[in-house]
Amino acid sequence: MKVLHVEGGRNLYGGAHQMLLLVEGLKVRGVQNVVACRTGSELADAARPFAEVCAIRMNGDLDVGLIRRLYRIIRETRPDIVHLHSRIGADVMGGIAARLAGVPVVHTRRVDNPESGLAVALKYRLHDRVIAISEGIERVLLSEGLPANKLRRVRDAIEITPIVECPDRGWFEQAFGLQPGTLALGVVAQLIKRKGHHVLLEALPEVLARFPQVKVLFFGKGPLETELYNTIDRMGLAGQVHLAGFRDDLPRVLPCLDVFVHPALREGLGVSLLQASCGRLPIVASRVGGIPEAVRDGETGLLVEPGNPVDLARALNLLLGDAALRQRLGQAGRQWVEEAFSADLMVDGNLAVYRELLGA
Repeated sequence: MKVLHVEGGRNLYGGAHQMLLLVEGLKVRGVQNVVACRTGSELADAARPFAEVCAIRMNGDLDVGLIRRLYRIIRETRPDIVHLHSRIGADVMGGIAARLAGVPVVHTRRVDNPESGLAVALKYRLHDRVIAISEGIERVLLSEGLPANKLRRVRDAIEITPIVECPDRGWFEQAFGLQPGTLALGVVAQLIKRKGHHVLLEALPEVLARFPQVKVLFFGKGPLETELYNTIDRMGLAGQVHLAGFRDDLPRVLPCLDVFVHPALREGLGVSLLQASCGRLPIVASRVGGIPEAVRDGETGLLVEPGNPVDLARALNLLLGDAALRQRLGQAGRQWVEEAFSADLMVDGNLAVYRELLGA
C-alpha cells in the first residue's frame, strides 16, 4: 500500500506532528509513504527518514494552483490513497486533485469550530472518509450533516515517554529563574485567542491572593505574543507570568511543573494535555470540544467552564492547596494516556480506515 499525505503547516506541532507519528508507524507496518508539504516547513526534513518528501508551494485556502501541483504529484507517485491532514487549502484543493486523478481520499478533521451546512455538503463530498480525532469533533460533524457512513473516529496520540521518577527541579528553577518553593503553572499552546491565555490572566489575581508564590509559564509562539506582553504588563503580572517561547525539551520540563493549565475556548482534543498526563501532571482545563476525552473530570484533572476566570481560579486554588490530590490526578492521567492515546493505537486506527476504503 502507498499513501500520499498532504500537510500544509509550517511548524512541527499539532497536525504536522501527528502526521509525522503516523508515517513513522506506517513505515514500520510496511506502508510506503509520500509526504506533500510546504516548502521550507520543518516537516519536510523530519519526514525524510519515513517517506518520500515532495516540498511544494502551499499558499492557503485560495491557492487554486495547489490543485495542479498536487495532481502532478499524484500522477508521478501513484498512491493507493490520498490522506489530507491539513485544512490550509489542502482539504479542498487536495480533494479536487485526488478526484481528478481517480484516487480515494481520506481527510482528518482536527478542529471543532463549526462550518456551515453548505460547506459541509460541498467540501466533504470530495472525501471518501472523514476521520475525527475526538468524539467532540465527531458530534460537530454529525450535527452539521456529514453522513455517518463517511465518518470514522481515530484519536490523536503521543509518544509515551518513560516515567520521570525524579524530575530535575533544580535545573528547572534555574532555567526559568524561579525561587525554591515556587508553585509553577504551565500552559503549552500556540499564542492564539482560542487557547484562552487571557482567561488564565484574569483568574490569576484571585489565585495569587491565596498562593503568592505561584508563577505561570506560557510555552509556545504565535501572533498574540505582543498583546499578551502588554496585558501582563498592564495587569502588573510581569513578575508572575513568563512567556517562555517554544521548547523542544517538554518531556524534561513538564514533570517539573505543579499544575498544567489549558483554558482553551475551543479544542479538537489537545495533544498538550496528553503530554502533560504522560508527565504525571494534574490538569485544569476547559470543558469544551474533545478535552473531556483527554481529561477525565475528577480522575485525571478538573474541568471548568470555558471563558470563566472565576471557575478557573476556584479549580486552581483547590489543586494548589492539596498536594495529595495533585499526585493522585497525575498518576491516573499517566495510566489513561497509556491505555487510550498511544501512537500504536492511532496508527492502527488510520490503517484500518485505509484498508476498509480499499476493500470497499
